Amino acid sequence: MSDRDAVEVQLPRLSAGNYRITSSKTTAYNCFAWAAKDTTQVWSPVMLGSGVYWPPGIPALPSLSGVIDAYTICGFELCALSDREDGYEKIAIFATEEGEPRHAARQLPNGAWTSKLGDHVDIEHDELELVGGAFYGEPSVYMRRAAGDEDA
Repeated sequence: MSDRDAVEVQLPRLSAGNYRITSSKTTAYNCFAWAAKDTTQVWSPVMLGSGVYWPPGIPALPSLSGVIDAYTICGFELCALSDREDGYEKIAIFATEEGEPRHAARQLPNGAWTSKLGDHVDIEHDELELVGGAFYGEPSVYMRRAAGDEDA
């Protein structure tokens, strides 16, 4: 199965015209790390161990509040909308109906979004909701930080 076929089977809202693959497969990082611009490690509150990171002092539980706290340490703050704002970079946290965080995406300067799909490829997608659905849930929380504050 091609990378494109694998992506579209997992995320059926995606089609050739509304996203593009921007990297090869890698297990070096995941969506939660990618949203924070970290390509050196996997971020997970539930898979702690060798090669897996979770910010110190944040409870290792699969909860929205824990993921929000992890991104707060990186300089993000909660915001109401996913709309592009000059001077800010934004992320969106996806969760299931039960509130389990399943995915994070980062907004690009052009207003499109980028997602790392597990240990698969990175993609750029035109609309945030295109990666939503049964697998990742839906965008539930939006956060922003001043552009250039990655090291906050």
